[in-house]
Amino acid sequence: MPNKVKKTDKEWKAALTPEQYDVMRKCGTEQPFAGKYNDFWEKGVYICAGCGTPLFLSDAKYEHGTGWPSFAAPVEEKSLEYRDDYSLLSKRIEVRCSVCGAHLGHIFDDGPSPTFLHYCVNSAALDFKPEAQAKTAGRETAAIETATFAAGCFWGVEHKLGKVPGVVSTAVGYTGGKSVNPTYEEVCTDRTGHAEAVQVTFDPKRISYAELVRRFFEAHDPTQVDRQGPDHGTQYRSAIFFHGEAQREAARRVMDEVEKSGQYKKRLATELVPASAFYQAEEYHQKYYEKHGVVCY
Repeated sequence: MPNKVKKTDKEWKAALTPEQYDVMRKCGTEQPFAGKYNDFWEKGVYICAGCGTPLFLSDAKYEHGTGWPSFAAPVEEKSLEYRDDYSLLSKRIEVRCSVCGAHLGHIFDDGPSPTFLHYCVNSAALDFKPEAQAKTAGRETAAIETATFAAGCFWGVEHKLGKVPGVVSTAVGYTGGKSVNPTYEEVCTDRTGHAEAVQVTFDPKRISYAELVRRFFEAHDPTQVDRQGPDHGTQYRSAIFFHGEAQREAARRVMDEVEKSGQYKKRLATELVPASAFYQAEEYHQKYYEKHGVVCY
């Protein structure tokens, strides 16, 4: 993630058009069906108009009918941040660029499968890079990859996977459900559909995704259904959230290996499902073992 972009209000006014300033810095909303990217379907990547951070791929864009550009998923979850918005007297979830803090729009849960998410974004907050430029940018950032796993209490899973050579960073959070920007307390009700999960950034030159999946299986008992040890509920399920077809195929091969190895008397309960929005957990959950010397297994 690039360094945070910070400017004074005067600098933002000078850098943005009046419409962009109203939307991105004052949380305004452009008129429906008026934005330049509402009915726009070229291949490429949509970036933040304030700092150039890649936000959404054209493949994730769809027609929702609301009059604003709609996306089912971001390029990377860490490029966005979320805030509760009560400006219309009812709770909405505001979406901002995590790098420069620009207001982008809001997120809802009435989108298409498999994410069921609807990122409703103002055109004024976006710029666009055509496909050729997007591929070039992708090659420049291809040195690291992302993997997402659920294997019970995320404190212990993060601690174990974080020690694997080739893992660059880890973050714990919630994924796999339909609730937008859930809290830990909400996930613990077992009604959000989310699992406690760990998102791993790794260097594929040092460790393959397949080997990382093997380490994931070593970190927990993958035959337990909706539980690990004393922790029970769907939020503690075993799951691999694959990012793309190559990860799905690699994970499936490793799962077949594990099944055929005979090391478990019962069949794997691990789900293999597409990655969806990953909501980073509260700060006190991050690197919990390192902070407290206590970990769940």
